[in-house]
Amino acid sequence: MSKKDKIRTHLKRYGSITPLAALAKYGCYRLGARIFELRETMQIRTDIIEKNGSRFAKYVLVKG
Repeated sequence: MSKKDKIRTHLKRYGSITPLAALAKYGCYRLGARIFELRETMQIRTDIIEKNGSRFAKYVLVKG
């Protein structure tokens, strides 16, 4: 199973994913690129999270 497929499955099961979770669970260093590919077939929202002075993206599957 490709990393893109693993990310797709994760989004369907849990509803969202962060870069740190993608790296830890699937070894995916380029989550933004995989999300770009998935947006061809899925509606995914990007939320910017600020925590402890850092900013990161949280990708959320939008239920249609």
